[in-house]
Amino acid sequence: MNKALAALVFVAFGAPAMAQMSPVGVWKSMDEKTGAAKSEVRITDNGGVLSGKVERILRVGADPAAVCDKCSDDRKDQPMVGLEIIRGAKKAEGKDVWEDGKILDPENGKNYTLRMTPIEGGAKLEVRGSIGPFGRTQTWVRVQ
Repeated sequence: MNKALAALVFVAFGAPAMAQMSPVGVWKSMDEKTGAAKSEVRITDNGGVLSGKVERILRVGADPAAVCDKCSDDRKDQPMVGLEIIRGAKKAEGKDVWEDGKILDPENGKNYTLRMTPIEGGAKLEVRGSIGPFGRTQTWVRVQ
């Protein structure tokens, strides 16, 4: 009886904690220079492949009707709100890391190789964009 109760408690309280160790959710991206919030990005799972879209622009003074004029692919001149900036990320086998995708920096229109790692129990997400050995890592904060 005690083992059954312990298992029930684990499932009830442990499963949500494990679900948080995923990039799926809404994240606040931060400007690494100023620490100010830039946007909210919703990351979704589509059959094991993650994608992410800008849900809200938070930057002070930003034009809510802005478009990605520096993009050079199918996102050229698309509205920033709703813009898919993360494509094709998949979970690395045996690790809480998602990689092999691309992330778009709409400020310069460039696509970077993507690596996402949940940290601090899933409360934050390390988002690394790189080209070859060069790149930068941002820490996003979970909104939901």
